[in-house]
Amino acid sequence: MRLKRTHTCGELCKTQVGREVILNGWVDNWRNLGGLLFIGLRDRYGITQVVFSPETSPELYESAKKLRSEYVVGVKGIVQLRPPAAVNPELRTGEIEILAQDLEIQNPAKTLPFELKDYAEKSEELRLKYRYLDLRRPVLQKNLMIRHQLAQLTRQFFTERQFVEIETPFLTKSTPEGARDFVVPSRIYPGKIYALPQSPQTYKQILMISGFDRYFQIVRCFRDEDLRKDRQLEFTQLDIEMSFIDESDIMQLMEEYLQSVFDQLLGIKLERPFPRIPYQQAMEDYGSDKPDLRYDLKIQNLTSVFTHSEFQIFRKISQEAGFIGALVLPQAVSYGRKQIDLLNEYIKSVGGAGVAHVKKVKSTLEGGISKYLSAAEVQTLLNLFPEVEDALILIIADSDREKSQTLLGFLRQKLADDLGLIDPAKFVLSWTVDFPLLEMDPVENRYVARHHPFTSPKDEDLGLLDDAAEKAKAKAYDLILNGFEIAGGSIRIYQREIQEKMFAVLKIDPQEAREKFGFLLEALEYGAPPHGGIAFGFDRLAMILTSSSSIRDVIAFPKTTGALALMENAPTPIGEHQLRELGLALIKNK
Repeated sequence: MRLKRTHTCGELCKTQVGREVILNGWVDNWRNLGGLLFIGLRDRYGITQVVFSPETSPELYESAKKLRSEYVVGVKGIVQLRPPAAVNPELRTGEIEILAQDLEIQNPAKTLPFELKDYAEKSEELRLKYRYLDLRRPVLQKNLMIRHQLAQLTRQFFTERQFVEIETPFLTKSTPEGARDFVVPSRIYPGKIYALPQSPQTYKQILMISGFDRYFQIVRCFRDEDLRKDRQLEFTQLDIEMSFIDESDIMQLMEEYLQSVFDQLLGIKLERPFPRIPYQQAMEDYGSDKPDLRYDLKIQNLTSVFTHSEFQIFRKISQEAGFIGALVLPQAVSYGRKQIDLLNEYIKSVGGAGVAHVKKVKSTLEGGISKYLSAAEVQTLLNLFPEVEDALILIIADSDREKSQTLLGFLRQKLADDLGLIDPAKFVLSWTVDFPLLEMDPVENRYVARHHPFTSPKDEDLGLLDDAAEKAKAKAYDLILNGFEIAGGSIRIYQREIQEKMFAVLKIDPQEAREKFGFLLEALEYGAPPHGGIAFGFDRLAMILTSSSSIRDVIAFPKTTGALALMENAPTPIGEHQLRELGLALIKNK
């Protein structure tokens, strides 16, 4: 390389006019205006305009005519002011340009498979196949820089508060964490496997028992599960654990952390404390344990209205302790049959029976199911929304209370998107608390932990584990931002007898518990302190902070929704010699 840069493409300004400089970068654009040739030279710091003039050097001007998009070049020249009419206020370097004196083409480039402009249409599959080109786009470079700043800010915040960053193993043992494990066969111990961690859960508890009362780690985790826009097979977690604390201590510290993050990265002042919403209230009011609070649209509970109704479907659901809920939408009063039918089909597509509706017009109800309602029921409904004159009322009913609420939550979110109720510039945080400790797995016909098996029941509910475990609530908490769960945690069980009782409720027999968690159970007998923690979805937080629509836009080399790495073409078949070394044989599906 003959021409080695003295400055980046984003730092020169009018104070350097007259100085000789050397820039290296990629040709972002080029324009031949007949008498002069202009290129925009780009690196990750910015773009600087370079001018090639035949009057300065005819040979250099002819060489510059060979330049095309994404050529890598070195340019030496003199910084000069642009003419007033040519100043570009959108560029940091927009007041100056470089009058070229020398040019080195360090590497040419083939014609690109797609434009690198942020506005250009391109398929995600093509972008991921040529990720090294995609990552040259300013928007992705900005995203990864914000992610980098988030990581540095995080380390500084927790280090200043006496937390210790400690790495935990990637090769560990398989434990039940809610998803399939990725496994690594052992060559040294044929027939045995390591598992990649779904989280460092047991390790961070061991660290608390070891006396490290404040731990954190920005850690890679692995889960073999179906992908979506905010989920990857390998993901990054901000993992935090503390001793001698309770739920409020953790929630208060995390609010301070996010307050710092939003202030330093976005210049946004968050108000504290964040609202704390009990799980049951979140489901009844919003149909979700991660409610988007950027818009004010609550579910109206109509269950009691129909207890003695002549409308038999609703009466049956009401009497069977189901749930009948409504969304009252003045913004959708103009919806016609076609739009309501589309909403009906949407609810069917997510597992519901459909949507009932009526329209409130002044002091009457019209259309939909209004003909099935008695005069008393009509009046009761009108009395529930006295301040609303005209509105579309959408109703979902199901004998499964939580299913009905969840369907209403799906409908609430869809209508907010369709009607433009969400302010995209708004950030609203809340806590969901008082979760049920357990939930029934209908496939395995047993209780499973709603968070994980190490979550402590509330002190007043410990006795329920013996004969009414389904009523127990957990010392658990989720942190919600704009409808996304960005963090979740709990106070842990720290006494062996309670942990063993929890395993029994989950039908993890003593032998399985010893095989999978014997080291933890034993450690709990050697003076384990009260402790708890929380884990942030680091990718998801970065996605929201950068206003990205997918976590793939804040991860340098993500997988597709089909779990493929298109650039490097993974996964790939494994060679026979490697299989023999590991004592494995592949079973081919017929």
